[in-house]
Amino acid sequence: MFDLNILASPSTPKTAYGIPIRNLWYLLLYAWNETPYSPYWQMVKVEQAPSLDALLASVLVRILQQRLRIGLGCSYIAEQRLLRGLRGRIQFTKSLKQRAFERGQALCEFEHYSINAPQNQIIRSTLFHLAQVGQFGPGQKQAEELRHTIRWLVRTLDGIDLIELTPEFIHRQQAKRQDHDYRVMLAVCDLILRRQLPTEEAGQVYASQLERDRLVLHRLYESFVANFYRYHLRHWLVQPQKTLTWHEKSSNPYLPTMRPDLMLKEVASGRIIILDTKFTANSLKQNRWGKEMFDSAHLYQIYAYLKTQEHLSNSHQQATGVLLYPAIQGELSENVELQGHQIRIESVNLAAPWQDVERRLLEVIGGH
Repeated sequence: MFDLNILASPSTPKTAYGIPIRNLWYLLLYAWNETPYSPYWQMVKVEQAPSLDALLASVLVRILQQRLRIGLGCSYIAEQRLLRGLRGRIQFTKSLKQRAFERGQALCEFEHYSINAPQNQIIRSTLFHLAQVGQFGPGQKQAEELRHTIRWLVRTLDGIDLIELTPEFIHRQQAKRQDHDYRVMLAVCDLILRRQLPTEEAGQVYASQLERDRLVLHRLYESFVANFYRYHLRHWLVQPQKTLTWHEKSSNPYLPTMRPDLMLKEVASGRIIILDTKFTANSLKQNRWGKEMFDSAHLYQIYAYLKTQEHLSNSHQQATGVLLYPAIQGELSENVELQGHQIRIESVNLAAPWQDVERRLLEVIGGH
């Protein structure tokens, strides 16, 4: 574990869910698979970011400015154009329909190397969007300075097309990128876009920003926990989103997919932990008489993960299930034994100093 020398402060900017912006930054970096020794951990003055939009915009601006000093990445772009000479592949049918040959021209399809590449289109379009609707905190002067910088960068990127963004398009470009800085910039763009999209629950109606942030933070929390354990648990096999089978006697197409967030196996001992993250406001629920209880749906889910795998090995018969909740105030650590399996209900306080967050996550596994 590394030392960031961070102390909690009541004045630290927080998200609507009470997570300090600086903690959210570290959570994001783990979710993006950035190690604690990555230069991005200290590249942004997180305490000066009064909102999530301000944080993401500052990161995107800073990395882009560094990239502009060495030059933007280019790609081969497919293009069709009427030319007097021949270049690339000639579109004979279309050339004949347009009577191009009669004018001494041909419709040619070719590729050229250009900065008007998809990854640059995503970045410029995201900046343009942020300049219009970004919420950069209550400080008007600071917000206007950031907005002015963003608009200047949009003008600097003149010649790169503004496009309509979709998560699928961004993800395709992320998969292609080898450049480290572009991978981070595209991850920032993806997060900004997802915070603006309507939720599935809302249908065609835009949900509140709070609801959209809840869904975005849920995905980030899941990725953060997975990558944190992959980085720190050197003697464990960490398998995110491993599909479990029901091992039913006859196949049934209506059985739901079982895919816990994490399956961990200690190499030396062979012991197994099946872990599911739950981003909910409360790790306990109240029944109709006001009594606090575990969330039954979550408990049934982790129990099904454990029981359906028992026949695979002795380690599976003794596997432990963990439900890991975020907490803003206080922590929960409870243990229930059901038919030979330990099921643990744990929480990690995301508002604590970051060293405590990391320490707590390691306790959840090592404490077992």
